[in-house]
Amino acid sequence: MSGLLGGAVTGIAVGSESGCRSRNLKTMSALLVAAGCLLVAESAAQADDTPTPKLALSFRPRQADVDYETPTEAEFAKCKVQVERKGKASGWVVLGPEGQILRRYIDTNADNVVDQWRYYNHGLEVYRDVDRNFNNRIDECRWLNSGGTRWGLDTNEDGIIDSWKRISAEEVSRETIRALTTGDVRLLQTVLVTEEELKSLGVSEDLIKEIMAKVAQPEAHLKKVRSTSRAITAKSTWMRFDSSMPGVIPADEGKATTDLTLYQNAMAIAESSSRPVLVQLGELIQVGDVWKLTSLPQPLEGETVQIAGGVLMRPVATSDLPVAGVGTITPEMQKLLDQLQKLDGSAPSPGSGADQLTSYNENRANLLAQMVNLASTEEEKGQWMRQMVDGIAAAVQTGSYPKGVERLKTIEADVRRTSPKSELVPYVEYRRMLAEYTIDLQSSDNDGRQELQAGWLKRLEEFAGRYPDADETSEAMLQLAIMHEFNGRLKEARDWYSRTVVKSADSRAGIRAAGAQRRLDLKDKPITVAGPGLKGGTIDAASFKGKVLLVLYWSTWCKPCLEELPQIRALYSQYHSQGFEILGVNLDTTSDPVDAYLKQYNVTWPQIHADGGLESEPALEMGIISLPTMILVGRDGKVEHRSISVPDLKQAIPDLLKKR
Repeated sequence: MSGLLGGAVTGIAVGSESGCRSRNLKTMSALLVAAGCLLVAESAAQADDTPTPKLALSFRPRQADVDYETPTEAEFAKCKVQVERKGKASGWVVLGPEGQILRRYIDTNADNVVDQWRYYNHGLEVYRDVDRNFNNRIDECRWLNSGGTRWGLDTNEDGIIDSWKRISAEEVSRETIRALTTGDVRLLQTVLVTEEELKSLGVSEDLIKEIMAKVAQPEAHLKKVRSTSRAITAKSTWMRFDSSMPGVIPADEGKATTDLTLYQNAMAIAESSSRPVLVQLGELIQVGDVWKLTSLPQPLEGETVQIAGGVLMRPVATSDLPVAGVGTITPEMQKLLDQLQKLDGSAPSPGSGADQLTSYNENRANLLAQMVNLASTEEEKGQWMRQMVDGIAAAVQTGSYPKGVERLKTIEADVRRTSPKSELVPYVEYRRMLAEYTIDLQSSDNDGRQELQAGWLKRLEEFAGRYPDADETSEAMLQLAIMHEFNGRLKEARDWYSRTVVKSADSRAGIRAAGAQRRLDLKDKPITVAGPGLKGGTIDAASFKGKVLLVLYWSTWCKPCLEELPQIRALYSQYHSQGFEILGVNLDTTSDPVDAYLKQYNVTWPQIHADGGLESEPALEMGIISLPTMILVGRDGKVEHRSISVPDLKQAIPDLLKKR
């Protein structure tokens, strides 16, 4: 091998075979470990040139948040260090006790100095430090495979990421939580959009000005959050990213010269003192392979949630363009649109006082009410009416507009008076009912909730009877079925699931109801669960025939799933060799948090995953309504228990294993 050697920090390197051999290995090891470097001999033919496994395994990634595999010191004797060559590149590969790859140290340009340090976990490379300009200092850090997608640039080579060449929206949310918990303003700045990036996308000057105001003074913002927030603390940890699917703003909408891809109203979910904490991220915009925040992150304190949208995904409001295909905008309507944009642009933060939030929501509803009155067509009127009702109902349910229920009642009465046969009547009534029920639940104690739920079931049934053809009726029927199932009334649940399917088989409610029917009728039927594997390919539960199989629906954000995991893992360890298998069906919105979770909690059984969470195909296929849901299958491939608890598993598994 023409040479490997090393160092990234002090620039120490060995450029000749004699130079390498002239030094005592222990002395050089100590020197180079202290310097953050690695000495590698020039000639693979000489056994004494090879670094010991202990030395080769002593180096650490430049960045701290890397989950990689390192054997115990007692296992070092079973590890091996071998020479590798590929073209002009050469280096050492470190193999673990089981022959798995643990490290690679590579000289890619044959200058006798290591310029890539690669770290592995379970045989996959998860992280790489790179000296791209070959000056013996790390300037790039990459997370790979199950380690993630981040590609960080350290331009001044001080060990701190200065910018990202690639980072996903999910990882942006995780870096944001790290910044909030550590107070690291430099880290936060790496995920905030810059003026140059917005200009590169062709964003209009007025929108750039608004966005830059929303990301200004990050240091002061961090200090304020850390000193005043009761939700986020230094011990808070990232759990997951939460948002609806990303959308595209077309260039012809006039906001930018290129199409813009962004998430709207995104959230990061953290855990603090075993409780979930929401952090509002707002709009995330894609700049090449990088996602960026367009506003400063804000922890949500108490029950408040900001209802307003972001700067970019606001309705178009120019005098020469129609809105949502409704028609030409009149000067009066244009004036109201401008006021609405201005109001949303100065919306109070989630941590604002109750009076400020109430005032904002009331003013917003007032503007939309005026727009309803000015609408020139019934279609346009319906559009603004729905937007007003949705905003009020959402504000009521988040506790930021206590007077909203009364306002919804007034709107409902007006619609009944002016348009008694309009589809707006059930639209408004259903949302008013939901808002009322939410308020009642929040104010009731445990003793009163049973009576409250009974009343809610009655109102839902009456609603379904009054409006058999309304779109909202499918959702009302599904809610009835779910509540009956939760309360153990399976006959009633089956009836309402069936009626939901008959009412609207192709709707989301109808598809979920059909899946729930299928799940409730699984007993003694062959298992039909199949889907994309987390690691690729397709996994079919039918392939486990001959084994006792537990199909486990779960997610990383499900606290009961985590609480039961140690017992399930113990059952797997105890009975796996006897023919017990587990097939996980993960219902996270995306797969990003799953790998780290599985590694952290030592979950080794296979997993099905399709993006979409509880709206994904695997969830809808079985009408999953709560997590965890566990289905136990016998050796014959037929379902023994369509819903089983951990205590019952402990009895059922050994009994089923005895059957042949």
